Amino acid sequence: MAKTFKALSALLSYPSADLQNAIGELRTVIETEALVPAAIRRQLDALLTDIADSDLYDLQERYVLLFDRTRSLSLHLFEHVHGESRDRGQAMVDLLAMYEERGLAAVKNELPDFVPLFLEFLATLPQAEACEMLGQPAHILAAMAERLRKRQTPYEAVFRALVALSSVKPKGEEVSALLALPDPDPMDLAALDAAWEDEPVKFGPGAGDSCKDTLMAHVRGGLRPAPDMPAAMRPNLRQ
Repeated sequence: MAKTFKALSALLSYPSADLQNAIGELRTVIETEALVPAAIRRQLDALLTDIADSDLYDLQERYVLLFDRTRSLSLHLFEHVHGESRDRGQAMVDLLAMYEERGLAAVKNELPDFVPLFLEFLATLPQAEACEMLGQPAHILAAMAERLRKRQTPYEAVFRALVALSSVKPKGEEVSALLALPDPDPMDLAALDAAWEDEPVKFGPGAGDSCKDTLMAHVRGGLRPAPDMPAAMRPNLRQ
């Protein structure tokens, strides 16, 4: 069970004073476990420093512009699988039930497919199983990393780390297909409206319910009790 998943979960949560105060602990976990390459750890260190030293309100505004306004950077996994279809609702019900069955208390005001919550779940699995499960959305994570790189934001490092941790490396053609989809400026409201009306992204060519079924099968097979963690290491999910 790797605490690095907990640390990455915290870094993708809505910025708060608690998160800023926990930066030292997060840095220690990432460096001590050293599960991601040194170059990516240096990128993560830059993000850690940025969060620790920046004005909290500026951090929160940046977070909202990046992850809440733009569909292509949505932090909800099933948004990229099912969009607004009815299948998404059932997938989330199933995922939430599995979290609760194994003692992971999901946050009531956050959807179960929220990436920080999913990473907290992965932290309860044996490392090999967690890395295998990351293979399902690996090309989506890679596309998000590239979009964040173009925006010159240090949040890119978290997605580079997740791709590096995945046991299945994303296929170039699948990443390219995602990058070809609309990725509007968060200040362009008309373009944002148009993007949200597009067809939902799937996990791969011809993927449908089978992608969700595969993910859910991995979840059922990999659930384990969560390890103890300091309170400051828990992601501060949004209210």
